[in-house]
Amino acid sequence: MSVRSRVRRSATEAPELNITAFMNLMVVLVPFLLLSAVFSNLAILELNLPPDSSAQANKNQKKERNFEVIVRKNKLVVADTLGGVIKTIPNVKGKHDFKTLSDILMRLKARFPKKQNITLLLEPQIPYDLLVQSMDTARSVEVIEMASVVRKELFPQIAIGDAP
Repeated sequence: MSVRSRVRRSATEAPELNITAFMNLMVVLVPFLLLSAVFSNLAILELNLPPDSSAQANKNQKKERNFEVIVRKNKLVVADTLGGVIKTIPNVKGKHDFKTLSDILMRLKARFPKKQNITLLLEPQIPYDLLVQSMDTARSVEVIEMASVVRKELFPQIAIGDAP
């Protein structure tokens, strides 16, 4: 009987694969994915760690001026490493005043046009949204020139650390 069953099995043909439904799916899916890939953009920012203060103190070099924005729950503090606190910006109606911060950073950029870096120091438990708003404010500003809005660069090299 085993010979007979082997003969029957070999006599039956393998069923043909029907891939029509799969091909229809690919015909629709591939152009859709290619078209949607054009509209998805990733924004990647390169962030740095703030400079080590103990390493700078050990060097016998001229101290460099670095600007800092300290984000606290109830205020923003703009400072530099040489002169201390430049301006304290209290919250307005329970929200951080990024407009005033932008104005102060524009004045600093006008005084120090070659300066590219700034350090953002955040208190613990600061929401991520405040970090992003602070980074956007420190990186660039929109100004009106010749009846059009132009984005100007302020401090594109951002370092992030913990507030003292």
